[in-house]
Amino acid sequence: MSYASQLLDSYPRTFNVDAGVLAGTIDALNDCAQACTANADDCLSEPDVSDLVKCIRLCLDCADICTTTVGVCSRQTDYDANVTRPLLQACISCCKSCADECKRHASTFAHCKVCEQACRRCEQACKQLLSAIS
Repeated sequence: MSYASQLLDSYPRTFNVDAGVLAGTIDALNDCAQACTANADDCLSEPDVSDLVKCIRLCLDCADICTTTVGVCSRQTDYDANVTRPLLQACISCCKSCADECKRHASTFAHCKVCEQACRRCEQACKQLLSAIS
């Protein structure tokens, strides 16, 4: 059981979203932020970094957006969907762009393939949570 699930299970109030969906999104956001940060670093270690500049930039943007989104999604006290919705939408867009760019390099670099998978998973989890709160 993830820490997100454990913490949501112990939350002293009720909230208006399925705890499993929320926990899954929190876990996917954390995993994506970590994968994007590590992939950007891995790309910087490749011999021809100039071909990976866009990938690095998107990975860093995606990591930042995921980190911000997971922070907001983790706080349920006096929750405001008007704040969470645009963050999830931004995360969906950024994860898609990052995954698409990583896919371009996935046949050459295993780290880009891993990052693409994390971004796709996060994109889907954010879509699922967005549907649940809309």
